[in-house]
Amino acid sequence: MFRNVTRIKQVLPKEECIAILQNEPRGVLSVNGDDGYPYGMPMNHFYNVDDGKLYFHSGRLGHKVDSIMRNSKASFCVYDKGIHENGNWYLTIRSVIVFGKIEIIEDREKIYDIARKLSYKFTNDEDYIENEIIHSGPKTLMFALVPEHITGKWVTER
Repeated sequence: MFRNVTRIKQVLPKEECIAILQNEPRGVLSVNGDDGYPYGMPMNHFYNVDDGKLYFHSGRLGHKVDSIMRNSKASFCVYDKGIHENGNWYLTIRSVIVFGKIEIIEDREKIYDIARKLSYKFTNDEDYIENEIIHSGPKTLMFALVPEHITGKWVTER
């Protein structure tokens, strides 16, 4: 059902893919948008090692939410900052693509717990985090991408 990476020598091991998903703060979530057009948007995410799901927060209305409600299939692409090898101008970048289905999270306590964990990727300011949860938490839509296929590879930009 899912394709294999064509350049086998560039495939990343699953452990490295998971590390990228854990450490990088954002990627591009792509859904099936209006009139069948792909709709991709940058999103912050939290990869939960306990259940293997990627979590996202959102407002409750809009193109993304409408698209998810129509079709739960999605992909999420994350790539690292890359490295300049031997002082060269080009970068070598590692990227990961996750294919799966989205599920809406209804449990408010779980939403707040995941929101905290996601926030710690950006700040350790607990007062700020708790204030955001108090003010924005009740209006937050939380959803998870349940992976069906994860693939990663490294590429050099030259």
